[in-house]
Amino acid sequence: MSSHLGTGEETTPATSSASGGECTTDGTEAGRDSGGRLGSVFWTSLGISTVFVAWAVLFTDNLNTVTNKSLNWVTATFGWSYLVVTLAILIFLVFLAFSPAGDIRLGKDSDRPEFSTLTWFAMILSAVMGIGLVSYGVAEPISHLATPPHGLAEPNTPAAAVRALQYSYFDWGLQAWAIFAVFGLVIAYSTHRKGRRTLVSQMFRPLLGDRVDGPIGKTIDVLAVFATLFGTTTSLGLGALQVNNGLGRLWGMPVNNVTQVLIIAAVTSIFTLSAVTGVSKGIKFLSQGSSLLAVALFVFMLVAGPTVFIANLYIESVGQWATDFFRMSLQGTAFGGLEWMQWWTYFMMAWWVSWGAFVGVFLARISRGRTIRGFIMGVLVVPSVVFFTWFTVFGGTAIHIDMFEKGDIAKQTAADINSAFFATLDHFPLASVTSLIAIILVVMFFVSGADANTYVLSMMTSDGSLTPRRSVLILWGVLTGVTAVVLMLAGGLNALQNTVIVTSLPFLVIIAGLAVSFWKELCADRKEKAGVEL
Repeated sequence: MSSHLGTGEETTPATSSASGGECTTDGTEAGRDSGGRLGSVFWTSLGISTVFVAWAVLFTDNLNTVTNKSLNWVTATFGWSYLVVTLAILIFLVFLAFSPAGDIRLGKDSDRPEFSTLTWFAMILSAVMGIGLVSYGVAEPISHLATPPHGLAEPNTPAAAVRALQYSYFDWGLQAWAIFAVFGLVIAYSTHRKGRRTLVSQMFRPLLGDRVDGPIGKTIDVLAVFATLFGTTTSLGLGALQVNNGLGRLWGMPVNNVTQVLIIAAVTSIFTLSAVTGVSKGIKFLSQGSSLLAVALFVFMLVAGPTVFIANLYIESVGQWATDFFRMSLQGTAFGGLEWMQWWTYFMMAWWVSWGAFVGVFLARISRGRTIRGFIMGVLVVPSVVFFTWFTVFGGTAIHIDMFEKGDIAKQTAADINSAFFATLDHFPLASVTSLIAIILVVMFFVSGADANTYVLSMMTSDGSLTPRRSVLILWGVLTGVTAVVLMLAGGLNALQNTVIVTSLPFLVIIAGLAVSFWKELCADRKEKAGVEL
């Protein structure tokens, strides 16, 4: 992915829309690149991150106590806001796509897309098609089969199988991509059409004016840094757990903290080196290679698995998802179910929120010249269909094994959620080969995703610089790895999930504000254009 984001020969959004120091419509100087000037956002983010790491190392029990209490308070008091805000953003995007504003291009009116539509779709999928697909592609559906969401069915029944995929679609579908789409849309409009720096705070200029250059803007950028940091550390932790479990099954490697720390350390070294050197060819190879391996694994499972059963289950589950969409979108915890929501829906939505800034920068980079309508429909629909299909093929296969072949994948998943994917592969020929491919796939996603995240963190803490200092890149790479390690040691997956939910809540407010700011700017631009035409 960093072949599109990194510091190599390719450019990021603002470079192509704001070169030569031209003055933009809002008075900012386009193309201004401080060359890595470190200001209050960098030092504040670094200071608080260092304090957090020290807290986790020196007072681990206290950290767990505080994060657990914070999690319970945040989800019980504000959990509904994840549901309301993400649904509102989705409705806003659909409205925008079918409004006259949908014809506006992300760039100058004469700009046309840099990439073909097919290539663009492939690049979108590479942005997030990562560790989560291996971590949860089987684990979520099979867990829901054994413990149906909200008690909507009896465990291990046909109704539970349909509900299992229905809620997997919800957690990985339209709402997730709406978060990414609104970020990408606003960043693309702001950088390509307005020539602003690629900072989250700059997207609020229509709403806050010059105050984005003061403490309010700095606060927004710091919150963006923390959301991105903890989203990345969660992915690193999940990746380490998956790799460790796979290696344990293949070669008997111990599944423990020591092994997981070594895995994180090794991968951190690789992605930090990659981010620093900007070796675009290497990362491009990783991105393309991971996509090919994912397709190969998918086709293998589709052919070797219960194909007819999967097709029928797909149709029925999609129908159930569509029928219940608005009920699922607003199903809170007034009558219980908080723990289930914390483990699944709230965590997933918080994870998407924490990845919003990074994926937004990526989507903006590859979408110059597209219309708002084309961007929204492409980002919302195609990835959702691909994710639905992946979860159906792998999750549906695991469901078939447990229901009709006397399998125990659900039991193994309950004991260790990271075993689900490999437990499913064990039921098919060439299990060692496919498990090794899955491990390689996770590592490739691991490196390419973390590399790009390191670049975005460095950019956001370097005043939007498109060429952050090497020392800053190394610092954020190392700090990301260290944070993942201390959270793993503090409480494993629970600590990762708790932290990402708690730290993402303030950023959820920012996402809502982002949509309001963008709408205000669109209205102002349309009035200005109408006035000129008159």
